Amino acid sequence: MSRRVRGVTAVLSSVVTAALVMTSMTACGAASGDRVLTVFAAASLTDVLPELERRFEKTHEDVDVRLHFAGSAQLAQQIAEGAPADVFAAADAETMARLDRDDLLDGPATPFATNTLTIAVPEGNPAGVTGLADLADPALTVVVCAPSVPCGAATRHVERLAGVTLRPASEEADVRSVLTKVETGEADAGLVYVTDVAAASRGVEQVRFPEAAEAVNTYPVGIPVDAAHKDLARQFRDLLLSDEGRRLLKEAGFGASS
Repeated sequence: MSRRVRGVTAVLSSVVTAALVMTSMTACGAASGDRVLTVFAAASLTDVLPELERRFEKTHEDVDVRLHFAGSAQLAQQIAEGAPADVFAAADAETMARLDRDDLLDGPATPFATNTLTIAVPEGNPAGVTGLADLADPALTVVVCAPSVPCGAATRHVERLAGVTLRPASEEADVRSVLTKVETGEADAGLVYVTDVAAASRGVEQVRFPEAAEAVNTYPVGIPVDAAHKDLARQFRDLLLSDEGRRLLKEAGFGASS
């Protein structure tokens, strides 16, 4: 375990680390002797990084890229607790900055994309949602991200901008969980990223609202200081930052970073 771990018991760190290592050991498709590159990524990148994984493995035949998607705050906490990660792509700058302040990054993180919120509603918008203010209606079942994750922090920000107070039925651990509840009809509306609606295969549409433009999330990619394969990690980061990576991100609906 890294000597930089702060305020976390060794027992908890060992449990988290062991669980992630076992996941890597049991994942299918890895050839014996492959070097494993472990990439932690925000849930909203679920539909982009698998293509980069395939392209990276094609040019690195002895490398098995393992993608782990979850809420950015959860992944950052796991890294702080000693979980093995070679690359971390987060959905907001503040989450990455916390790791940087704790000396848990190998050099500065690099912005690679932006994203904004939108309102996801079931196909046909049966509740007739027209904007953010409608989500304050107690008759609607609304779901959002928990405040600790980037999409939740952005939700709080747009609430303040619009002067609206939401009373959600649930606060989810990541943005894809919010989208799933809308897709399955468990919610009348949910606040997600525009890229999540774009990636939905069916059953959901979006209602844009102007305040979202004032709460843009910048996505940074960094390399944890205890990464096992730093050279490979830098190459994967460079692929994400390349013209090819930016094209894939743009096709998925992400904005360009400044």
